[in-house]
Amino acid sequence: MKYFALLLSLGLLFTTVALAQVQELPAPDYIRTIKFRGSSVEGQLPIMRLGESFEMSFDALNGQEDDYYYEITHHNFDWTESDLSKGEYLNGFDDVRIETYENSLNTLQIFSHYYLTIPNRETRAVTKSGNYLITIYDKNRRPIFSRKFMVMEQIANVRVEVKRMRDIKYIQEKQVVQFSINSPSLLLVNPKQTVNTLVIQNNNLKTGIKDLKPQYTIGNELIYRYDTEASFWGGNEYLSFDNKDIRAATNRIRGVDLTDLYENYIFTDISRADRVYTYNPDVNGNFVIRNIDAQNSNSIEADYVRMHFNLQYFEDIGEKEIHIYGAFNNFTIDGSTYMRYDPQSDTYRNSRLFKQGYYDYKYVLVNRDGSIDEGAISGNFWQTENAYTVLVYYRNLGARFDRLIGMGKANSTTITNN
Repeated sequence: MKYFALLLSLGLLFTTVALAQVQELPAPDYIRTIKFRGSSVEGQLPIMRLGESFEMSFDALNGQEDDYYYEITHHNFDWTESDLSKGEYLNGFDDVRIETYENSLNTLQIFSHYYLTIPNRETRAVTKSGNYLITIYDKNRRPIFSRKFMVMEQIANVRVEVKRMRDIKYIQEKQVVQFSINSPSLLLVNPKQTVNTLVIQNNNLKTGIKDLKPQYTIGNELIYRYDTEASFWGGNEYLSFDNKDIRAATNRIRGVDLTDLYENYIFTDISRADRVYTYNPDVNGNFVIRNIDAQNSNSIEADYVRMHFNLQYFEDIGEKEIHIYGAFNNFTIDGSTYMRYDPQSDTYRNSRLFKQGYYDYKYVLVNRDGSIDEGAISGNFWQTENAYTVLVYYRNLGARFDRLIGMGKANSTTITNN
């Protein structure tokens, strides 16, 4: 039964591949801290403007200074491969070695920090908007991991609002995203066939809502006023820890030990589902790498720490599993996030490597079918602060690919009842 969610997700992966929809390949255990960096220092959903540069970085903990190569592919709104040839969406070429890396400095855990900047000498520009997948290969052309990213051309205005749900059954637990789209320079002809939207909560692509169609139009403005179809569970504020100083206990870290690596022990967490909502500032599941003692670069001077999680949860979970969850591994459920029951302490425990910094996390319940219940342990509250992003794709009649033409954002701090 252990890690059945991982096995099931692999099965779904093969099924999805058969349907020609691409899925991200999870990174192996020795690849950690995969980040995209654009205008923000946070590890978050990578959405770049057309013509903007960005950097992708990751750490290899095997100490071998391996050669890694990258390939970029263009995809449609539904993540099927587009009909564009490589030369139509790339100025230059890919399938080249990542040349820039640095070895860790003054750390107990040896690692190599790789970073790739686009544009570069070989890949001079990404020339089309839309969905992209970057795949990292080893020298034997074996894929190591892949990540999705999006490139946007801002030619549509997207106004987003967050509302309380009108269904009285879920009014205390859910939030609804309503939005409108208006493009002054682009005539959105036949929008139910040519326009697609994706609504994302807290930069998590895995829980996005797609296939919403405009309910009506006013001039050239498309109006989306859904309730149930555009609703998200409110969830709760993320838990967090900050170990920028790995030798010091904090209000979240109760103890520190040193073995082969530094060990940080987080205070025992409890279920919050049956408790009153309490505001607690977070970064909506994201993380920031930092070391208080770094002299030059957090990227190579931040050490890896074995974090110990402890959850007190007395509900019978049957054949379900408890996992830690967050952007630290792209909201992926795997063996490293599994909380194992410890009968001696009557708690669920996990130990996992994290690079020094600030991290948000939460505990989730994973069902046998692989579905994730984020609120079973944390609770769902309409007051929870959540960030929402709406992406707008457009494919004109006869066109060969989906353009990403606009993005709008809103936060539930401005939630209203009307």
